Amino acid sequence: MTIENILSLLGGLALFLYGMHMMSDGLEEAAGDRMKTILEKLTSNRFLGIIVGALITAVVQSSSATTVMVVGFVNSKLMTLSQAVWIIMGANIGTTITGQLVALNVSEMAPLMAIVGVVMVTFIKNKKVNSFGEILAGLGILFIGMSTMSGAMGPLRNEPAFIDLMTTISNPFVAVLFGAGFTALIQSSSASVGILQTLAMGGLIPLSSSIYIIFGQNIGTCITSVIASLGASRNAKRATVIHLSFNLIGTALFMLFIQLVPFVTWMEAFTTNPAAQIANTHTIFNIATTLLLIPFGYKLAKIPEMVLPVLPEEKEESSIQLQFIDKNNIGNVPLAMQNLRLEAQAMLNLAKDNLIEALGGVYGKEFDYEKIDKREDHINLINFEVAKYMSQVSLLHMSKKESAIVNALYKSFADIERIGDHALNIAQYQEKSKENGLKVQISIVEELRELKELLKESFALLLNMTEETLASNCDRIEEIEEAIDNLTASYREKQIERMRENKLDAKDCVIFSQIMTDIERVSDHMMNIMEEYRGVHIILTHELFD
Repeated sequence: MTIENILSLLGGLALFLYGMHMMSDGLEEAAGDRMKTILEKLTSNRFLGIIVGALITAVVQSSSATTVMVVGFVNSKLMTLSQAVWIIMGANIGTTITGQLVALNVSEMAPLMAIVGVVMVTFIKNKKVNSFGEILAGLGILFIGMSTMSGAMGPLRNEPAFIDLMTTISNPFVAVLFGAGFTALIQSSSASVGILQTLAMGGLIPLSSSIYIIFGQNIGTCITSVIASLGASRNAKRATVIHLSFNLIGTALFMLFIQLVPFVTWMEAFTTNPAAQIANTHTIFNIATTLLLIPFGYKLAKIPEMVLPVLPEEKEESSIQLQFIDKNNIGNVPLAMQNLRLEAQAMLNLAKDNLIEALGGVYGKEFDYEKIDKREDHINLINFEVAKYMSQVSLLHMSKKESAIVNALYKSFADIERIGDHALNIAQYQEKSKENGLKVQISIVEELRELKELLKESFALLLNMTEETLASNCDRIEEIEEAIDNLTASYREKQIERMRENKLDAKDCVIFSQIMTDIERVSDHMMNIMEEYRGVHIILTHELFD
């Protein structure tokens, strides 16, 4: 094999990989931002999850890319390990589409496809058309690369070193290792299957060896998700263990199966096209493994916990982690905004719990200061991490409308954080007054209960705001804010009167006055959040920024 053949082989490989990457980018762009939203939401049902995983992977042309997305969702707690199982199973089916496309062997049309695609990308000013142009050009370049590789590898048939290598690869275990190693190196099972098809079409490798290499390719593709999980949470690492477990179990089952039946003969009898034989084997392997493991999906989700047991410190850390935001994977603006909304709601729930428990503690209800303090740490952590996340989101390209919505969300986080501070203030008053014995009269208990019930109602209105209830909820929150202002002013006067009549100590009067101030401030911050919510609704329903 001459240096010219080697350079031609490398050039063909470069074209093949670039064409596949270009086609993948075009497909992803054409699909828009909906892919990640679909992947996040439609995973409650195992069969739906498998279908979603297969479709998403068929679009992005990479099971690794889908699994990396899954790792990100598990890391940010948008997806459980049980949900991840179904997506990963589907991803292994979806990744076989590239091999089936290659098996069509439309090499004669490749130059025409490439030139039409390039014209669509270069000369037409339409994003959708550009995306489809990328798909077409990528597919054409992919086939041109395959044709170039095939021509360059022709002389290998007579190379003694290559013949010796093929003899070695005929060993099933060596073939599996070879397939895994090569796929891990180029980080794409679709690409490595395409290269294997090129070798087979040139008569350089028999199907009996190719089958085992395919098994290894499915194992090697896991390396990308393993790399993606290195900086992620321990739970996200477990998602990569699921991916690896699926392919290892499938390989073990199929290696046993093909020893018992004439599988190679069946594949060769079905079609004489070597590329189609490999594509069909790849598809059958992944579909059959999925069907076999569907009943054991939840048990498959337990394997990672055996490999990576839940540590005591992990349980401790889980209580103070972001629930929805993945700091390592911003994604796109719509996804970022959705995650921010969910994180704001979770943060508001924490602030609400702290405030209600702190107020209850003032008049003798069960009171755990350490629990409230820890929850406040969580609120502060969310606020700090959101600020860092916002700095990253601000670098994304945003429309004026999206920028206004993100700013409104950011302001809401600041108000929620202040509500948490006021709740902690109330808890601290009670904690510090334990030694001196804060005296709470029945009349004061009733006053605090009334204020607490108003605040609870306001929280409920905020947390359950919908487009249909927006107007009525906002009006009611305004009424509650005005009622709290009037009541706190009235209750302060009553406390002063009680102090004059020696029914209340001066120190207790000061504490209750401070509590009233905190309650007023909380109500003000809730009004601010409500106004931001209403402002976002106006932005979304009126084309003010277009």
